[in-house]
Amino acid sequence: MSAGSPSPTLEDDARLAADLVREAGTLARRMRAEGLSLDYKTSISDVVTAADRAAEELVTGRLRAERPGDAVLGEEHGHAAAGTTGRSWVVDPVDGTYNFVNDLPWWCSAVGLRDAEDLLVGAVHDPMGDATYVGGPALPSTCDGRPLTPLVDRPLAEISIATYLHPPFLEGEVGAAWRRAAGGAATLRWLGSMSMDQVAVATGRVGLVFQHSVAPWDELPGAAIVRGVGGAMRHVEVAGKDWYVAGPPTAVAEVCDRLLDR
Repeated sequence: MSAGSPSPTLEDDARLAADLVREAGTLARRMRAEGLSLDYKTSISDVVTAADRAAEELVTGRLRAERPGDAVLGEEHGHAAAGTTGRSWVVDPVDGTYNFVNDLPWWCSAVGLRDAEDLLVGAVHDPMGDATYVGGPALPSTCDGRPLTPLVDRPLAEISIATYLHPPFLEGEVGAAWRRAAGGAATLRWLGSMSMDQVAVATGRVGLVFQHSVAPWDELPGAAIVRGVGGAMRHVEVAGKDWYVAGPPTAVAEVCDRLLDR
């Protein structure tokens, strides 16, 4: 988007987002097949690879060229550009890096776009399933261009939850809040990629997601897709943590109430 060109439409942004995640996911998968170098960030389970960095550079480079006025926030490099439009992209080049490194198929590439605080578009590419998901609050969600079925509103007791809690938090107030919320579900799954978990909610394979301290690049791409099938998303502050919950509206409300112990 050059100076003086028309502002992009929502559909333009959705097409760009889909292209970005497909390219990033394809690059990451190819680099994994060729062999990876591995670094650790905060813990033995918090890892980063050359593929994460290369895929993020690919995405941010295209955004600088095609949306030069937009801000960009990437997981690996932080702010790549400050932005002048009020719009910002979040980029997760490989969401589920631990799975990616260990040859578990639950990982993806993801981007999201918001205008100030308004969520516009999210896109997620699942390289192992060769599927690309796109959607937003005003953009009905699709998989490879095919509309997804609207979400059915269901209570917590009838659905599964995809979640994660780092082992040091299993005890204490944070662990107690997590147990209250998780205890109301039919069953639990710990899968290891927030964007893939939210795509699973949007496609009906998982009922709901919740977790504390979710970064914008982990939250927003999948949240847009969940919103695009009629799902709800909420944040609540409990035990000194910000908890993110997304899924069917009734179950989301129940999880929030359980987290708040009411």
